[in-house]
Amino acid sequence: MRAVVMEKFGGPEVLRLAEVPDLEPRVAHEVLRVTRAGVNWADVHTRTDSYLAPMTLPCVPGNEVVGRAPDGRRLLALTRGGGYAEQAHAHRRVSWEIPDDISDDQALPLALQGQAAWHLLFTVAGVRPGESVLIPAAAGGVGSMAVQLAHAAGARVVALASTEEKRQLALDLGAAAAVDSTAEELADRVVEAAGGPVQAALEMTGGRVLRQTLGALAPRGRVAVYGYVGGRLTDLPTRLLLEKSITVSGFWLPHLYGDRAALSAGVEALFGAVRTGALRPVTGGLYPLAEAAAAHSALASRTHLGKLALNTAA
Repeated sequence: MRAVVMEKFGGPEVLRLAEVPDLEPRVAHEVLRVTRAGVNWADVHTRTDSYLAPMTLPCVPGNEVVGRAPDGRRLLALTRGGGYAEQAHAHRRVSWEIPDDISDDQALPLALQGQAAWHLLFTVAGVRPGESVLIPAAAGGVGSMAVQLAHAAGARVVALASTEEKRQLALDLGAAAAVDSTAEELADRVVEAAGGPVQAALEMTGGRVLRQTLGALAPRGRVAVYGYVGGRLTDLPTRLLLEKSITVSGFWLPHLYGDRAALSAGVEALFGAVRTGALRPVTGGLYPLAEAAAAHSALASRTHLGKLALNTAA
């Protein structure tokens, strides 16, 4: 089979298409014939050796796939690597049959980015109807779904995005207000747009944006941190946390892989939201498997809207 093999850490150029042996059966797993593989920031961290889990080379990146099982069922699955390939091992505990009325392209973003958005909002941050919530990168994969899910749940969404096009997309998806994430005095801009401090926030940039997000929170506000794509780790300002009684929670989706209920509940809620039209996954681009490096370059440029994916068909 064909797979994108990474033999060293580095830039997008280390992602090389190669012929590798077909996968062998594995206990409690299905061998999927992959049709779509998601491209995510976790894959960038894998490529640059900054992932939260240790990486061993050579490896095939990719943690999110859609494919067909040997019996013909279409499955959505999370993987522990190996997704950028024509075949992938999918553990039965983290794979779900896709309803007939949901396409491969609609289903794919739900495995990793959809689950992340749903659990960040409702499991970690505990967003409730009537609350205001700040959502960063609101035109990206996780952000665009978080905007829609929070809006559908009755929250007032303040979206962060770096361009007018991205801010307009967030408004079209249900945000009540959209703020330029590069603006000076960002916390003040958010509070003004929200009509007061926000009760909850998601955060994935780090550095200045994390500090400004904390400044925009109301007393007893909650922030769910799920990344640091800005590349700067930030020491939390203890005085500010105490002054406002702020709760800061970290979140990494693999910590839910062993939970028999959490991920299944999340994916069923996401399927339902797609079916009712409350959630419209935004497709940002579909690349051939051989162009995985180009997909990573597009992701890093942050100029795309929505979900990037690889088409694994020959």
